[in-house]
This record gives sequence, structure tokens and C-alpha cells, in this order.
Amino acid sequence: MTVEDNAALIVVDVQKGFDDEGFWGRRDNPEAEANIAALVDRWQETGRPVVFVRHDSVKPGSPLAAGSAGNAFKDVVARRRGAGSGPELLVTKSVNSAFYGEPDLDAWLKGAGIGQLVIVGIQTNMCNETTARMGGNLGYDVLFAIDAMHTFDLTGPFGWERTAQELTRATAVSLHGGGFARVVTTEDVLKGA
Repeated sequence: MTVEDNAALIVVDVQKGFDDEGFWGRRDNPEAEANIAALVDRWQETGRPVVFVRHDSVKPGSPLAAGSAGNAFKDVVARRRGAGSGPELLVTKSVNSAFYGEPDLDAWLKGAGIGQLVIVGIQTNMCNETTARMGGNLGYDVLFAIDAMHTFDLTGPFGWERTAQELTRATAVSLHGGGFARVVTTEDVLKGA
């Protein structure tokens, strides 16, 4: 697998509010943050562009509410911001897709001639998946680093419950099988970069 020299790493919503287990429930993939850190480090070492995305929730009581302590980036990301030699962008959003944030991510990527994206962050089946689907629809070559992200157990309609691991697998199958993205591992990306 080849990672382009100007591939953008999209680091989605790695925020302190996601550590609130009482609000979110049980998560999967305890290695997510270490894998995110390894990818950010590689991107910064090689001068590739990094986009940090922050969710400014407008939902009452959200641990990610703008201005709250939970809205801040986790240390794994906070201490890496501004540390690379390549271009860096901060996108803020209040919906699931990083493509519906400020500033306009698609315009920034196209303006820089970027055609490949690597998506990491939180949550696998929510903002990561939505951003990947839109990226695929917009014509980007999307790499979805499945072990550099995590999600939480969830209850849906009719009392249906799925574990975080089941949701991660469903997202991987939908994105990869549906042609929205190529689901890869951190190791795959690091070797390619």
C-alpha cells in the first residue's frame, strides 16, 4: 500500500469528553490513542499535512460542549499540535462530518492538491465513518485506519444493542465493502508512509 507524499491525516475528535465512561459507556480498542500518536508523529516527521478536528457539541449536557473541559483535545493530540514541519489545519464542527465544519475542509484539501486521506480518531461508527463516506463521495482515496480509533457500546431501535467491537466491524464492512474507503491498520499505513 502506498501512502502519497501529501496524504492528509484527519484526526477526528480526540477530545477529553470521550473519557467520560458514565456518559458514553464501554469502549473498544484501548490501543487507539497510541496508534493515533504513532501516525501523527510519522506525519509530522515527514512533513505531511495534518488536520485536527474538534467537535463543538451544541447538545445540552454533552461532555463535548464548546467551552467545557471535555471539549479540549486529549493530551496525546494537544501536545502534538503545531509540532510538525508540514501544513496543519484545525477544523471545528457541530455535526458528524468534518466536511461540514469551519474552515471548509474540502476547499482546503483541494486547494493543496490533496487526493488521499487517512482517517483516525473518535468515534469509529459516528464522525469517523461519516467523514469517510463523504470523503469517498467527494472523490478522495480514503484510508480508514481501523485500529487508530474507537467507539462505544450502543442501543438502537427496538432495544437492539451492539457492542463497540460489533459496531466497529459493521463500519469496516460497510465502508470497505461499499467502496467508500479502504479499511487498513496503523501498521499498514506506517509501512506505506
